[in-house]
Amino acid sequence: MGEWVRELARLADAGTPAVLVTVLSTEGSSPREAGAKLVVTATAACGTVGGGRLEQVALEEARAILAALEAGRRPPGPEVREFSLGPSLGQCCGGAVAILLELVAPPAWTVAVFGAGHVGRALVRLLGELPCRVEWIDGREGEFPEAIPRNARRVVSDAPDEAAAALPVGCDVLVMTHSHALDQEVVEAVLRRARPRYLGLIGSQTKRARCLARLEHHGFDAVARARLTCPIGLPGVGGKRPAEIAIAVAAQLLQLQAAQAARVAEVAAPPAPARAPSSQPA
Repeated sequence: MGEWVRELARLADAGTPAVLVTVLSTEGSSPREAGAKLVVTATAACGTVGGGRLEQVALEEARAILAALEAGRRPPGPEVREFSLGPSLGQCCGGAVAILLELVAPPAWTVAVFGAGHVGRALVRLLGELPCRVEWIDGREGEFPEAIPRNARRVVSDAPDEAAAALPVGCDVLVMTHSHALDQEVVEAVLRRARPRYLGLIGSQTKRARCLARLEHHGFDAVARARLTCPIGLPGVGGKRPAEIAIAVAAQLLQLQAAQAARVAEVAAPPAPARAPSSQPA
């Protein structure tokens, strides 16, 4: 396994975006052969495409892509750059090189699951097959299974406020702990400290009514209370078994993802050209 493969795997585990630079082709004399790779992050690099001015330009262009990602702009797709090493870069090799720049970013979609009980385990197993990152939170370290999906991270914490404050903006939050009192505490912490896209609480309509009444009693306004989804899961999907609940919840999250992607595509689409006035008589 190449060093660049191990580095990309390490960065993926850490949730660090990177750009993979690959020498696509060469003509004449060049510092590296086709297939040479360089992994670039905002602060480091692994591998080489030959050093000198070529590598400096590759680093600059890779970090421009990462800066666009950090600024929240839609980064471009894979890009090919062609260089004449002598005239354009001042390298003595004198040949020509084409390089490919590919963004390798961790999923922007984060799901936080509070609770490592039967339903939490079933849901995290399912989320392990989806393009998301999972923050799996429970104060009982022994409740987590020994093996968890690669896209999941155990967070052993019995402090809901701290855990909620650490969540990324726009994440999806599922509350399904072993205690109704703790569920309430987590919901309040998320509403106080986080800015989720979705806040779901496992339970019945009766549990929903009790939770909303307590939220109102504790000073949460109608806008905050309206952010709670309870019961959770896509209506008409699944049953009462943990796996069935997990499927219904994952379906609901995927529905949210699809709706958001559609909104982004609509905003990004170029405006339709204005129609020329008709020359036909009325």
